[in-house]
Amino acid sequence: MQAFEVNELLAQQGQGSHAYLEFLRVPALSVGLYVLPAGGTDPQQPHSEDEVYYIVRGRGQIMVAGEHRPVQAGSVVYVQAHDEHRFHDITEDMHILVFFAPAEYTLAESKIQ
Repeated sequence: MQAFEVNELLAQQGQGSHAYLEFLRVPALSVGLYVLPAGGTDPQQPHSEDEVYYIVRGRGQIMVAGEHRPVQAGSVVYVQAHDEHRFHDITEDMHILVFFAPAEYTLAESKIQ
């Protein structure tokens, strides 16, 4: 079994210089913690894999394929592969669990090879 505590993941992510910390990767799935500060910007581009966001903490807006929606702790958002998406209007620091299926960049890498 692999088990994780969000507070420990936040501490680990805070020691690095990146907003995203991947902490689980198997062929069919990858999971990470994404942290965006209040007033920050989300620079991400569309992914080649489906993904699900679970907002652990914070408030803001998300745009997916041109549709905008408020999100807060407890929100769950599905983003289809290749859909443009990003968080914006972040009013409280956001801590977000991100689930990719299959693992992030798996499909993009298979197209390159």
